[in-house]
Parts: sequence; structure tokens; C-alpha cells
Amino acid sequence: MITIARRSGMRRRRPRLVLTVQIAVDDSDIPARRLLRRWAAAALERDAAITIRFVDTAEGRALNRTYRRRKAATNVLSFVYDDEDGALRGDIVVCLPVLKREAAEQGKALDAHCAHLVVHGMLHLQGYDHILPGDATRMESREVAVLTELGFLDPYTPPARSLTRTRGSR
Repeated sequence: MITIARRSGMRRRRPRLVLTVQIAVDDSDIPARRLLRRWAAAALERDAAITIRFVDTAEGRALNRTYRRRKAATNVLSFVYDDEDGALRGDIVVCLPVLKREAAEQGKALDAHCAHLVVHGMLHLQGYDHILPGDATRMESREVAVLTELGFLDPYTPPARSLTRTRGSR
């Protein structure tokens, strides 16, 4: 059916995204809204109304404790509220201090890591998961494909370390 639609010049409609961005942390390192929209839309497979909320460590920790029974803040949480009538509604919560720490530890640009977490959260909202190995492979493959389309490197491949000479080497 897709082949027939393409032959007749018809294209599948892109999913519609209504995006709200909430900033509950005092920080100027949050990417521009147009970038957040671009990253979220790239991972979207159906119509959606999504809120991306940036939080501090205290709020991230409280949400993680309440909904996942974990003590520490995590990088991204996803909450689906409704996925009826073909439209998905949900929230993605990004803990900015965790995002920044991880980007630094992994040697990644902040925008690249943020794009990864937004895509990761969007996929979770749409039913992707990584608990079982097969599901993890499927989700990671989709993440890599979306991020590559956006111009980012594979987030699961460690950045190349520059070769440094060790003491005594020639």
C-alpha cells in the first residue's frame, strides 16, 4: 500500500507534534526550543502532545523515588498519560544536572546528549523499552537511526580518545 501511495505521488502525513517546554531549573544551558522540537519530531511515529520539562536534582530525585522507587535522580523519565484516538499525550522529564554530568563524563557535547535523551524519552512514550535484550536492541537501533538522521553520532559508541604518548614511549 505504501508503494501504491508513493507511485501516485501521495505521501504519508508526518505526525503532528504539540510541544510544550517547561524549565524548572535556573540554567542557561538548555537547548533552544526549536532544537527540542526538531529532536522530538524526528522520533515521532504518531500524533502527540508532549511536554518536555527540565528539572533540578531535587525534583529529579523526588520523581525517580516516587515513580521508580530509586533514590537518586536519573537523566530522563517518561510518563504516558493517554494514547487513545491515535494521539499520544505524555511528559518527558530531563534532569539537567545529570544530563550535564553525563555529557562531561562521556566526552559528549551537551546538545548531542540532550538530543539523545529527548529521542530516548520520545521512544519510551511510544512503547519502546530496553529491559529485555531484544527490546533494547530494537530501541537502540531506532535511537541511532533517528540521531544519525539528525546529524549526531551513535550515542552508544564511545568517542574516540586522542592517542597520547605514555612516559617512556618514543
